Amino acid sequence: MNAKEYIKYLLSIESYSFSLDEIAKETSVSSNSLKFELHRLSEKGEIVNLRKGFYLIITPRYSSAKKLPIQLYCEKLFNHLNRNYYVSLFSAAKFHGASHQQVQRDYIIIEKPKFNDISKINIDIRFFTASKWSDKNIQQKKSDAGIFKISSPALTIVDLIHYQTKLGGINRMLATIEELAEELAESDLSELLSWYPNKSTLQRFGFLLEELGMDEKFQEIIYSELKARNFFPVLLSPKSKEKPGAVDNKWKVAINVKLESDL
Repeated sequence: MNAKEYIKYLLSIESYSFSLDEIAKETSVSSNSLKFELHRLSEKGEIVNLRKGFYLIITPRYSSAKKLPIQLYCEKLFNHLNRNYYVSLFSAAKFHGASHQQVQRDYIIIEKPKFNDISKINIDIRFFTASKWSDKNIQQKKSDAGIFKISSPALTIVDLIHYQTKLGGINRMLATIEELAEELAESDLSELLSWYPNKSTLQRFGFLLEELGMDEKFQEIIYSELKARNFFPVLLSPKSKEKPGAVDNKWKVAINVKLESDL
């Protein structure tokens, strides 16, 4: 079997990616012949070398985009890398129906150590590392290529708030948070509060739910948890040289940015 035949086989079982080790094991050609064949297929746009030793198969359906949807290969990629991951932030929000923020970039949160962003041709993947890893609030969804992991609505919201300064600021995500809050379930929120370590992010979460006029029951669940943990004033938008000062709301959130949702 040569590389082209193996790729055809992979597509027949709805697998849209492969590693160099995998294809070398399954084909009967020499290492040099295989590399030459893969190079030729790359030049024709039939495959893309995503990162060293890992390739995407670009089917006719995606040939004009020159990339695949992240859900068709992320599980296989991170199994290959032996790393924990989940589709996150604006990418996860889209799967939960909060597609107000149209983004061409894909977002993945992984377990430490840090992972370099991938930026080539039409592929743009940004990676963030979680300060504490938990398998809680990570859901499995099904794609044509099988299952993939994604943050639940509650985890997606706190991740957006936590990484706000790296994502264009709180106002850029306010409409997305509002849409995600409509998908919140009490079980999802309770699970998050059982392990999530960042109190300041939870304070901002509760404050935003109140500002956006979302379900008071969810606000109370978060506030009860914060009271049990003992919490202190924080800025709504973190700034390295700014301190919260006096606050006049129960969340102890100092409003240092004017909230403007474009929903």
